Amino acid sequence: MHSDDENPPPARATDPLLGSSADPRRDVAAASQQEVDVHERRRLESRLYVSHTLSAWNSRLFEFGAVLFLASIFPQTLLPMSLYALVRSLAAVALAHPVGARIDRGHRLRVVRASIVGQRLPVAASCGILWLLAERRAAEASPHVVGVLLALLCALAGVEKVAAMANTIAVERDWVVAMTGEDEGWRRVINARMRRIDLLCKLLGPLAISLIATISTPFAIGATLAMNVSSVPFEYSCIAKVYKNVNALQNNHTDLFPAQDAASPSVVTRFRTFMAAIVPISSLTDYFRHSAFLPSFSLSLLYFTVLSFSGQFITFLLSIGFTPLHVGIARTGSTVIELSATWAAPRLMSYMGPIRGGIWSLSWQMICLTLGLGMFLRDGFGTDAHHAWTSVAGLIVCIALSRLGLWGYDLCAQTIVQEEVEDGNRGAFSSVEASFQNLFELLSFAVTIAFSRPEQFHWPLVISIAAVYIAGGLYAFFVRHRRGHLFHPPACLKVETER
Repeated sequence: MHSDDENPPPARATDPLLGSSADPRRDVAAASQQEVDVHERRRLESRLYVSHTLSAWNSRLFEFGAVLFLASIFPQTLLPMSLYALVRSLAAVALAHPVGARIDRGHRLRVVRASIVGQRLPVAASCGILWLLAERRAAEASPHVVGVLLALLCALAGVEKVAAMANTIAVERDWVVAMTGEDEGWRRVINARMRRIDLLCKLLGPLAISLIATISTPFAIGATLAMNVSSVPFEYSCIAKVYKNVNALQNNHTDLFPAQDAASPSVVTRFRTFMAAIVPISSLTDYFRHSAFLPSFSLSLLYFTVLSFSGQFITFLLSIGFTPLHVGIARTGSTVIELSATWAAPRLMSYMGPIRGGIWSLSWQMICLTLGLGMFLRDGFGTDAHHAWTSVAGLIVCIALSRLGLWGYDLCAQTIVQEEVEDGNRGAFSSVEASFQNLFELLSFAVTIAFSRPEQFHWPLVISIAAVYIAGGLYAFFVRHRRGHLFHPPACLKVETER
């Protein structure tokens, strides 16, 4: 730290923000320009937020609504819903690399617009299939017809998932960086607000479609279709206005890569290109060697969990006697804590930076989850209902509190990736990260399939917390390598060391 004498502030006569200058007209002009810049920033942000809100809202609405509709149409079996979710996640794992390559090499506006259309068209077609199944009653239809319709539904779900992933990677990992330039403070504010939008849509979207579905399933399907289709012009227009008003966005990635030879590629070249798209060895190698690999991979590992208010944990709570009201209250409380992280994390990063902020956030998450597991295992999960309920209630509270650290680390890791991944490689890097996230999410489903009975739920809990600790260890290694230490030692220890 340098003293104020070593870094004197600029003279007031040359600083228009301090209110005095040798030329008052220059002060007025500078202040006016500053107001214009602030106003332009707010306009850009509002358009970006509108586009992101519509994308996140429709994605969350349909993601939850499709499961709800399938459960209503096929009330006697979980197989259609399980296949639907499995194909959706597998598509994201398999096609993440081609999507990332397209983001890196494609025209920025065309890529995002294609992702918007790629989300909306499959949703519209899916709503048509779901409405047909709901109206004709799947149980009364031919098994072959139902099988074909379900296969189409799963394929459309994969397309929608990949398009949504492309939109998220392009906007959050590329557009925000180009838009904010060297202004790290502004970038962190936008990151936090966009994550806040995600969390609000995650809470309110399922709630809205659940309330609409109380009228009837076909009506809810029609409402989903109407919201998705009607939002396209607004989302399309807002993202185009952001593009046209940011010069850095108009320097498209196509300028970074040389033009391809006009000659027709050979069969061998085409085969190699195809295999590179399916098995992205080069992208994986670049990902593992990148300086931002450990923060990114640690974030992906956190998806290997049942310690969230998602399908597995909610199913467990319902199976042991918790009511939907109890689950709704717990989920709402957890979301409130998650939202608080979008205010706390930017302040933490401004105080100590994203690298130190990440280790503090992960440490908080590990402490909370360790306490929760201890409370859950304290009484065991036996026949004593009182002990079971108190143990699970303690686990619920600790999981909710741990979300503060989870989303705090999410924002810190995202900031590190945004700052360190170079232009022209953001799509490939983030697509590999998304592949690992979806892969670990699939593994979390595999764990609950292997330990499917409620009395075995302690094993998925232990495995989930082990994944969190592995993520914490990897990130601690990154911090130790980058900074030379994990935490600052107390002042008394510093004195002893100096002696």
